[in-house]
Amino acid sequence: MTAGRHITTAIIDWQGMSLSVDYEPDWLNMGRASAFSTAHLQIRTINPERAPLPFTETGYRSHFLSAEAVDQAGGPVAYVTAWLEHDAALPEWRKRLAEWRQLSLF
Repeated sequence: MTAGRHITTAIIDWQGMSLSVDYEPDWLNMGRASAFSTAHLQIRTINPERAPLPFTETGYRSHFLSAEAVDQAGGPVAYVTAWLEHDAALPEWRKRLAEWRQLSLF
C-alpha cells in the first residue's frame, strides 16, 4: 500500500452551472499499478446549488471507475464534461431540465 490520499478539485462551468469535480485516482490506496486500482469522482452542482445534471437528479454524483479511463479521456474535467455532454443529448435529460426550470419559476 501507499501512504496518504491525493484528491484534486476543479470548478467547471457547464451550461451556466458551476460544478465541483473532486477526483481521487487511487481511492483504495493500493497503488495505481494494482489490479484493484479504483479511482473515485464526486460531482456536485454548486451554483445553482443542487441543480440536476444529466446523470443525477440531486446535483450530486459519486462514481467509481478506473484511473485509466480518466487518463484516456484527458483527465477528470474532460471525463466529466464528456459524460455530461453525452447524457445531455438524451431525451430524458431535456424533459427533466424543462421540468426543473419550470419549477424554479415559482
